[in-house]
Amino acid sequence: MQNGYSIPDPLPWAQLAGPLAIAEDALARLDERLAKSPIRDGWIARTHYTDACASLWLEGELVHLEDLVLHDAGMDIRAPTHELTRAHAVLRARRRIADAKPDWAPSPTGLDNLRGRSGQGEWEAGRGTRKEAERGFVGGDDSGDQDEADLEGPLGGTESDPHLAAALAAADAANARAERTLAGGSRTPSERNPLVYDPHWDEDARLDDWRAVVEQARTLPPTLAAALATEAWDAIAPLQHTPWLGRLLAASVLRARAKTRWHLPCLHDGLKAIPRERRRPRDAAARLAVQLEAITAAAAAGLKDHDRWLNQRTLLARKLAGRRATSKLPGLLDYILTRPIASAGMIAKELKITPRAAQDLVGELDLREVTGRGRYRAWGIL
Repeated sequence: MQNGYSIPDPLPWAQLAGPLAIAEDALARLDERLAKSPIRDGWIARTHYTDACASLWLEGELVHLEDLVLHDAGMDIRAPTHELTRAHAVLRARRRIADAKPDWAPSPTGLDNLRGRSGQGEWEAGRGTRKEAERGFVGGDDSGDQDEADLEGPLGGTESDPHLAAALAAADAANARAERTLAGGSRTPSERNPLVYDPHWDEDARLDDWRAVVEQARTLPPTLAAALATEAWDAIAPLQHTPWLGRLLAASVLRARAKTRWHLPCLHDGLKAIPRERRRPRDAAARLAVQLEAITAAAAAGLKDHDRWLNQRTLLARKLAGRRATSKLPGLLDYILTRPIASAGMIAKELKITPRAAQDLVGELDLREVTGRGRYRAWGIL
């Protein structure tokens, strides 16, 4: 392979057998617990936030969990930083992968969508369809085409004024870029800034190399295949500025292999639990073993969090006894389980009540305040 990664042959089973068995058992235990859990949806929603923050933490950037929650809700208390914007991109990608079919993310269509390549063709097709519809509507005959040709033709004086023609062309290009951005499109490789992107970086070829590794690992155990997918992504580096996508795709490999049917593993959060000096050993077998340990750590932390949140929900649910059928407290309990924190504004927006009424509901449910009385107040289930 041109980018220098191949599956070790033979695989060092003596070093991998133990961590592999532990990782398989831990993932199976967590997934089985979530299968019939009453807080499964809330657990999944909350772990999306923690894994997104962990992805930036692994790159040496600190993103506070409460800032990400508020930014996602559109209620920032300060100007979003570059790191916060990137964490939000990870959060959106995790949600997209978790909501899609298990085998969608590693597929060519999924990869194009996740790296922002699917919008351009759809935007062009949609723009062409709208133009055809407009032509058919105006007059119902060729008069519409003639009118449009007249409107799109050069204005009087532009042919004799090159400066005005250049200004109009620049304005048209800017409008086209704005329309494409609003329609969900993306910049093509030729439009990328060469100061930011290497023009000789062949993303398509590198992605083909990575997918070839994933295909070769199809006959191996699911957790080992996910570890190999992560290692291959780190070695090949298909995308120049998206290193975090590799672990999301590795987690999707576990879903595609039906190892985790009910959740998307938090591999960033799991690797965060591994001491920094042990994360990148030189030996290939040791690196695979570390990836398996990260999967185990993610499953163990997820199981611990699930049991703690379920216990808190059981205790809080007792306060709902005897309430009216129109009470907002059950809705508040369900919502607070899906967010690490929730401010009065977030609760009011979700339950369609006033912020003052939201604070009264929080007092009735006796939620724990997690931010103090600073610029804003927020509550949560820790």
